[in-house]
Amino acid sequence: MAGRQAPPRPSPGRRLRVYGRRRTGRPTRLTAVGTGVAAVLATLGVAAVDRLLFDDLGWLFGLGYLVVCFQLAVRVRYADLLAAPISGPIAFAAALLALAPVGSPGATAQVVGLATGLALRAGWLFTGTGLAALIVLARFVAQRRIHRSR
Repeated sequence: MAGRQAPPRPSPGRRLRVYGRRRTGRPTRLTAVGTGVAAVLATLGVAAVDRLLFDDLGWLFGLGYLVVCFQLAVRVRYADLLAAPISGPIAFAAALLALAPVGSPGATAQVVGLATGLALRAGWLFTGTGLAALIVLARFVAQRRIHRSR
């Protein structure tokens, strides 16, 4: 232990980096893969909570999906903007496939249950996907205007 040195300490004038933020104070951005993983995990989490509380996927799942779509569209990197409106519906379908109640066993029943779940919750699905698409479009237009003004 006598031969080991302590790790260097940051200088007093240097700001410490807060986890998840850059030195500019802006939050870090999600990559396309990170957006997909975050979408699936968050949507499955909201679906599991809704299933535990109400024994079905209802309004809590829909509202949670809207929040997830909003956060994905706001936090995705500019280079990966298309990942936000694409990963949301995939996560929605994965949550329905994993946690929606199905009447009978078998692959056919799973497919029919998924199609029924998507049809019954189409309002939430289209609203969340549209919200993400509008935010992504607004971010794209704003970024293009910034680049043109330079």
